[in-house]
Amino acid sequence: MALKVEFIATLFLFFSIALPASVASTPTFSVVGRVYCDTCRAGFETNVTEYISGANVKIECTHFATGKVEHTNFGVTDSAGNYKIDVTDDHGEEICEVVLVDSPVADCKEIKHGRDRAQIVLTSEAGMSTNARLANSLGFLKSEPLPVCEKLIKEFYGLGEETY
Repeated sequence: MALKVEFIATLFLFFSIALPASVASTPTFSVVGRVYCDTCRAGFETNVTEYISGANVKIECTHFATGKVEHTNFGVTDSAGNYKIDVTDDHGEEICEVVLVDSPVADCKEIKHGRDRAQIVLTSEAGMSTNARLANSLGFLKSEPLPVCEKLIKEFYGLGEETY
């Protein structure tokens, strides 16, 4: 009888330790970022930047070795130009990027290489304490810069008087 109780206790202990390790949860990462219209065609956000509502972005994860796209998720910006895209699974074997797709703003649709994507890390093995990931802002270029931009850019580079 004592042997039977001991055996059951051992079995219980084994399953209480081994079961959680074998039933690992699938990670979900929340990728957040912002999309803007570069109203000065400056290559960065300024104080006259406009954030785009309804812009389409995607997350694309490409395998290191094969170069094959392994995962794609799509998202749309809210009224403040912000997006949040949830991605499941660990993508430690892949290079993941948030990429601009298109803009609903008629005169701000141009995509400039280098400003059209932001790399993100989507693995639990990167030493980060949360599954939240913040991507750099992505920007479309306005067809023609705003009239205030020449003066603004001069001020940024210390070439004009400051009025802002």
